[in-house]
Amino acid sequence: MDLFTFKIKNAVWQYVLGIFAVVAGFISLFSDIKGLVPLFIGGYLLIQNGVEVNFSNNTYRSIKSIFGLKLGKWEALPDIDYISVFKTTEVTTVWARTASANISKGVFKVNLFYNTNQKIEAYITEDMTDAFEKATLMSSKLHIDILDATTRDPNWL
Repeated sequence: MDLFTFKIKNAVWQYVLGIFAVVAGFISLFSDIKGLVPLFIGGYLLIQNGVEVNFSNNTYRSIKSIFGLKLGKWEALPDIDYISVFKTTEVTTVWARTASANISKGVFKVNLFYNTNQKIEAYITEDMTDAFEKATLMSSKLHIDILDATTRDPNWL
């Protein structure tokens, strides 16, 4: 596997609303040009962001994906110093008419660090085992160490 692709999963409501808007927009186009509005809104809701790393060409790109089509400019992969796996909290704000609520969940992030403090966010998951599997896969391809920063005392693997 020389190509590593990660796409952030959209929420279920984004898929449902996006597909509904695309279908409604497409049907509306037969009668009026205003059908482009829901068509574009639906397309926007269905876009997934992510990262793709090509280990054989030593390149990477930030991608935007819709309906399997991945867009993004390939760049040279910098000289990666190490891979970090750490736990953090991801907060989502949900708005209603007069109130808002913050929903937080614990996630594990896999980052590729280079030039001391710059990073490429390569993977996000809620499962620690999955995060370490992906970090180990990338570590074996890049021949670099993994920093386990999921606890208060980080240690090298």
